[in-house]
Amino acid sequence: MKLVVIVGPTASGKTALACELAERLSAEIVSADSQQCYRGLDAGTAKPTLEEQARARHHLLDVADPEEQLDAAAFVKLAEAAMADIEGRGRRVIVAGGTGLWIRALLHGLLAAPPASPELRAELRQRSVSDLHAKLQEVDQASAQRILPGDRVRIERALEVHALSGRRLSDLQKEHGFAEARHQALTFFLDPPRELLRERIAARTRHLFASGALRRETEWLLSRGAIKALKIIGYAEMAEALRAAPGEEPRVIAAGQDGAGLFAAAEERVNARTRQYAKRQRSWFARDARPPLPWPFDAKRLFAAAERWYEGAR
Repeated sequence: MKLVVIVGPTASGKTALACELAERLSAEIVSADSQQCYRGLDAGTAKPTLEEQARARHHLLDVADPEEQLDAAAFVKLAEAAMADIEGRGRRVIVAGGTGLWIRALLHGLLAAPPASPELRAELRQRSVSDLHAKLQEVDQASAQRILPGDRVRIERALEVHALSGRRLSDLQKEHGFAEARHQALTFFLDPPRELLRERIAARTRHLFASGALRRETEWLLSRGAIKALKIIGYAEMAEALRAAPGEEPRVIAAGQDGAGLFAAAEERVNARTRQYAKRQRSWFARDARPPLPWPFDAKRLFAAAERWYEGAR
């Protein structure tokens, strides 16, 4: 199947471009975002607004509850079903999102690795992340060098694969090579200048705190005891602030004022974590040998390129 794929760091403009191209190309959008798939996580995950969803039909939003675990394998299964439905109705497919692993799995297939083991994961969660990373260095040094020391999810998965299969995750990845071409993809990699991206992230974070949307969603997650979702950037920091001062109103404190306050401090932590996340996304897509688009990009030229792609012109 021929696809247009739009990737890039958070706040780079993927949703806006996807909507514009979908309108012009008679296409529908399949979301490849590991957080926007959860119900109730709207503002905090920058989920497409109702207006954006009215402009173009979106798939794979709100397909799981916050307490559920949706991994790359589940995403691929859902995405393939959505894409087949879209194509069956004579529409074109645009895949848009910033979760690099999901996009790689969709385009190039999954590793033949053992499924997750809840029992083993429970054992691993009893140990500190530093201890787990040290263990990973012993059994799979290549993975330990590639995975950040604080990335508990990926560290646990690498250890799980080794424990269940007796093989190193790095070896399985090397053998797989992600060389299988399951679909034909024209990829647009959005990569705004770093300072511009920082400004966009800061503006989005200010709005989240000033509007109260992030607080409302966080309070809803707390009421459900959705522990997994409360680790996501934004929700984790707001939850911490709410627990420390449950009767306080979130507010943005102007620069220079004394006593920044719990919520202003939480806002800055969200800013910092989001910038770090954007940096990791950039690195991922750069490693996948996707040259970024010249900035600012010309949407009309991208539309023309996509039209030629779908029609098979060279």
